[in-house]
Amino acid sequence: MLRLDTVIVLAFFYWGDGMNSFETDICRAVFSVKFAIAVILQVTVLSSGGFGSTLYLMCIPLICTLPYACGWLEEYKHGFVKFSLSRTTVRGYVLGKFLACGISGGLAEALGSWIYVLICGDGKVSCEYSLIFLSAMLWASVAATLAALSNSKYIAYGGSFVIYYFLVILCERYWMGLYCLHPYEWIAPTHLWVFGTTGIVLMLAGLITAVGIIYYTVIKRRIERV
Repeated sequence: MLRLDTVIVLAFFYWGDGMNSFETDICRAVFSVKFAIAVILQVTVLSSGGFGSTLYLMCIPLICTLPYACGWLEEYKHGFVKFSLSRTTVRGYVLGKFLACGISGGLAEALGSWIYVLICGDGKVSCEYSLIFLSAMLWASVAATLAALSNSKYIAYGGSFVIYYFLVILCERYWMGLYCLHPYEWIAPTHLWVFGTTGIVLMLAGLITAVGIIYYTVIKRRIERV
């Protein structure tokens, strides 16, 4: 039976005419040196402290940005946007960029986690891959949106981490009861969520959709000026 997060990804994948653009972008994102580096970093971080370490939890919004968070920005700065748009529609173009960024970011961390579990051996560690994937997908999408808004790689790579850390501080010092906004809870829940893990998946899917709408609006306006 398909998991809820798988259904969400497939729904996005088959929406409209984004297929060709998505295929191109996902290949560029996954079959790249940056993706390999992200996977290696994930394994290295986990080997240093495991899934419960602060190092691992704080690296989540950083590692996921490596594969393709700046994919659109690089294409825009090199003047390839018009050429890419000639082969698809605006909606397909933006959708392909957004999904490739999110999926490659989520896949890099999920794959790195899986490799770490294999290295450690069966029964020694456990993790929820769907939560790792969706959480990383969210922060990679946030980074891509920041890249489009700021036109800066530095803000893209560091911006999602700043927002992530800001939420951690707020939830640990001021909003202790509002655990649903604590990024750590999205990966390793310690409270009782409505619908359990499915509740976290639904919330992350909603946040990804909201970020996607913002991303689409920003990129569409930038494209109109090209």
